[in-house]
Amino acid sequence: MINTAIEKAIRLWGSQRKFAEHIGKAQSTVSDWLTGKKKISPENVVIIVEATNGAVQAHELRPDLPKVFPPPERE
Repeated sequence: MINTAIEKAIRLWGSQRKFAEHIGKAQSTVSDWLTGKKKISPENVVIIVEATNGAVQAHELRPDLPKVFPPPERE
């Protein structure tokens, strides 16, 4: 299953390679995140949020960790 949050981050940077270089990771790691082969560590979640200037939110990257990365509160 494609991780749509990582897909969004890749689109913002133009390619997997450019995004990977910007965050200091291998392109293969980004590919593994994209395809769900590997989960994104909490440390890398923070890096990705910063690299996208908040366009990709932590809760989007790791929805399985709502206590660590809670979704925004709804009114």
